[in-house]
Amino acid sequence: MKVEIYSDIACPWCYVGERRFARALAAFPQAEHVEVVFRPYQLDPTLPDTPRPLTEQLREKFGPQADAMARQVTSVATQEGLDLRFDKAQSVNTLTAHRLLYLAEREYGPEVQRALADKLFEAHFTNGGNIADHALLTDLAVSAGLNRERVQAYLASDEGLREVQQAIMHAQRLGIRAVPTFVFDGRQAVQGAQPTSIFLQILEELQQEADAAASEDSPTGACADGSCAL
Repeated sequence: MKVEIYSDIACPWCYVGERRFARALAAFPQAEHVEVVFRPYQLDPTLPDTPRPLTEQLREKFGPQADAMARQVTSVATQEGLDLRFDKAQSVNTLTAHRLLYLAEREYGPEVQRALADKLFEAHFTNGGNIADHALLTDLAVSAGLNRERVQAYLASDEGLREVQQAIMHAQRLGIRAVPTFVFDGRQAVQGAQPTSIFLQILEELQQEADAAASEDSPTGACADGSCAL
C-alpha cells in the first residue's frame, strides 16, 4: 500500500495530521508493507525567502481572527504532543524545503524523507527556524541521514526545482486545493488532519480489500511436498 501525503511545512494542520497518521500507522499490523511519501504543495508560493514573524503574516491574511485560529490549532497540537510556538515561528517561502524533501525521497528513501519532514515541521513551528536558510536546512538534512556535501551542493544549485514545481502543478491538476490531503493507493483521498481512528480505519479497510482481491486471484488448489490438494 502506498500513501502519498500532500502537505506544506508552513501548514500547522499538516503537522498535526502527520502525527495522527503516524500513530495510526504504528497501530496498523501491516505497517511494514505501507510506503509513505510526502508530496509538495505550497499554500502561498508568493512568500519571499526573507523571513518575518508568522503572526504578522497571518494577521494580514486572515485579519482579527488570526490569533484565535492560532490558539485553536495550538490547543489541538498540544493534545498530540506537539509544541507549536506561533510567537517564535517565521513566515518564509517553503519551496527550498520541498526541494530538500524531494532529494531525501529520491536518493535516500521514504523513511528518511519522513524523518526529515518531521524535523522541518519542528524547526518551523517549535524552534522558530528559518526553513529557507541553507545552513539550517543542511543541518536538519544531515541529522535525518543525508550526506552534508551532497546537500550543500544540491541547495546551491537549481537541481530538483523543476521536478518539485511540476509535482505541485500535478497536485493542483488532481484537484487538491487544501492540505493535508492523504491519497491511499492513488484511489482514495482523505482531506484534513483526521483523527487517528479514522486513518487506522481506512488502512484496515484497504488492507481487507487487498486481501480479498488476492484471495480471489489465488488458485483453488495448493501443491506441496509432492502432492496437490483441491
